[in-house]
Amino acid sequence: MSVIELSYGELALASLLVLALGVVTALARLGMTRSLLVAALRTVVQLALIGLVLETLFSLEGPWWVGLMGLIMLLAAGREVMARQKHRLTGGWAFGIGTSAMFVSAFSVTVLTLVVVIGPEPWYRPQYAIPLLGMLLGNTMTGVALGLDRLTEGVWRQRAMIENRLMLGEPWREAIGELRRDATRSGLIPIVNAMAAAGIVSLPGMMTGQILAGSPPALAVKYQILIMFTVAAGTGFGTLAAVSAASRRLFDERERLRVDRLAAGGG
Repeated sequence: MSVIELSYGELALASLLVLALGVVTALARLGMTRSLLVAALRTVVQLALIGLVLETLFSLEGPWWVGLMGLIMLLAAGREVMARQKHRLTGGWAFGIGTSAMFVSAFSVTVLTLVVVIGPEPWYRPQYAIPLLGMLLGNTMTGVALGLDRLTEGVWRQRAMIENRLMLGEPWREAIGELRRDATRSGLIPIVNAMAAAGIVSLPGMMTGQILAGSPPALAVKYQILIMFTVAAGTGFGTLAAVSAASRRLFDERERLRVDRLAAGGG
């Protein structure tokens, strides 16, 4: 089955849909027209650039180049996690905890999947390593960002109640326990919903892309199941690690709540 080529003119026609949405949002006075158009422009520029980078990586197939690309992706994801928090940890901890959690979870699951499950030769082959890491990092980033934002926001709002529980003799883990569980659930909700709706409500992106590229549907389904399971593992472990580390950071060695370690308003 051959792949139908898309011309730049046909992509321009598709962009008219976004422009039409921009006009509607402007008429409705939603205040999102500029953000929508800027996001669309960023999509075009970023995907065009990454396409050129991937073509170069696919031709080189060197482990150091793949590692460098993975590092850039990780740092960019860490910055996004930090930017999405309304009340973030000060002193670089918001960036450090989010980035470390994604590194431990997304990178370890990616390497395990490449070596044990898919088994390309070499195992770091860019054609498999970069897309897999990208999907894992993207979803883990969402889970970690949601989890940290829910945790820090909850601690900021309920700081008086937490301090009262500490004064009554509760350990810090119990005083913040419900907030930790709520934050972790928030980080897991998107991937749980995605798995629950896959194949019934929606056809996931990777499966759709493979089918459009001419792969047999049965093979596309196998890869999509693999991706969903690895994404769930990466997101779950990453969110758990980030929420746990951030929770510990919010208390000192004497188990006192340190709201001074939060920057109010995402400052």
